[in-house]
Amino acid sequence: MAEFLAWEEQQTERHEFYRGEIFAMVGGSLRHNRVILNLASRISDHLDGTPCQVFAEGVKVGLADGYLYPDVMVTCGKAEAGDEQVINDPKLVIEVLPPSTKGYDKRDKFILYRSLPSLREYVLIDPADRRVEVFTLADAAVEKWTMVDQSKAGELVLSSIDLTLPLEVVFKGVEAGAT
Repeated sequence: MAEFLAWEEQQTERHEFYRGEIFAMVGGSLRHNRVILNLASRISDHLDGTPCQVFAEGVKVGLADGYLYPDVMVTCGKAEAGDEQVINDPKLVIEVLPPSTKGYDKRDKFILYRSLPSLREYVLIDPADRRVEVFTLADAAVEKWTMVDQSKAGELVLSSIDLTLPLEVVFKGVEAGAT
């Protein structure tokens, strides 16, 4: 896996890596990027003064067998960022769904992220449909997750970091509809 990290550092595009396979990351739309920035900025403001930090897009999550790039993640492992390229202990992972990888993010990535003992919440946001699904770890002993569709609730509730955001803030500057 060290070879992958060294190789990817020399690439112009980002790649995910799992069990020896390399997957090129697709570029996101303006809608996708706007939601990521809306979330990252609000979460960052909320976490100010705590030992937790938010990272968006360019930082990898380390798994036992690979690396993934979440759109937004929060870690509470250390209070200040250094030169690290990989986070191993995300508490919260948010994926903003582009049409091309919806199924992958909903199924395969969630299975991989659940292998991380630190993960408490996994959020899927579809900006085109304005759909928001939040998966919360209900019982770590039996790996029981609960899903709440917050699309019609008018707010995104992130219990892992004690934050509630109005959905109009999450989707600020974003038009609904297919890309």
